[in-house]
Amino acid sequence: MSDAPTTPPGSASPEELRNAMKAFKKRLKLSRLDDESSLGRGPLSGGKSSGLVAITPPSQYPRAVWDELVAAGRLKYAGQGMYQLADG
Repeated sequence: MSDAPTTPPGSASPEELRNAMKAFKKRLKLSRLDDESSLGRGPLSGGKSSGLVAITPPSQYPRAVWDELVAAGRLKYAGQGMYQLADG
């Protein structure tokens, strides 16, 4: 028998939710940077901020984790498997 606390099936631990949110924010940041640094922009242009708001979440976490973050109000489901930050 294990002494580890058990969680109901389908629910993620607070630590797993925190790590998933951190991974989501990092992927969103990198996706925005990639979008802003595309080669199609002119060298003398003032630059353009990314209009990217929704991404496919990292696959190392199951969909149930992302659904819990949506239920907690931290993310919004944007459709077609994509999520966005709830505050932005």
